[in-house]
Amino acid sequence: MKTFIFVSFFLIPVCSLAQGDSAIVRFHNPAAVAAPKGYSHIAAIDLGSCTMLIISGQMALDAAGNLVGKNDLAKQTEQVFLNLKTIITSADGSMNDIVKTGIYMRDVSQVQVFRDVRNKFINLKSPPASTLVEVSGLVRDDLLIEIEATAIIPKK
Repeated sequence: MKTFIFVSFFLIPVCSLAQGDSAIVRFHNPAAVAAPKGYSHIAAIDLGSCTMLIISGQMALDAAGNLVGKNDLAKQTEQVFLNLKTIITSADGSMNDIVKTGIYMRDVSQVQVFRDVRNKFINLKSPPASTLVEVSGLVRDDLLIEIEATAIIPKK
C-alpha cells in the first residue's frame, strides 16, 4: 500500500518525491539569475503530463548578484518578478503557469506599490493563490521583499 499526499490537484506517491530520485525531482539553477549559496532556485517535479516548479524565494538581485533598487520597493519588486520570469521561462513555462506565490515584505503598508508592479507580471483574470507576510527582516538588511512561487507547466 502506497501513501499519497495531495499537491496542487495531483496525487503523488510520497516515496517518489525523495531528493535522490533524479527521475522525479531535478534541482536546477538557471545561469541568468544570481547563483544561490547552499540551495537551488528550482526543484522541478515531473508529474507526468506537467512539471511542477517549486521556486525558492527570489530577491532583488541581478544575474551578477548585485542589488537592484536600493531603498526602492517598486524596483526591487520588479527585479524579483523578472527573476521569477527568467526561472519559469528557463523551464519552458510562462508567468501564467504560476499557481501560488508567497510574498515576504518588510513594510506591508506599501502593499499597493507591490501590487502595481505585480499586476504587470501576473494574469489578472486568473491570479495565483497568494500569501503575503510582513517580516521584520530578510537575509540581507538592504532587501525589502522576497517572493517564492510554485508553477505548474503543462508538457508540450
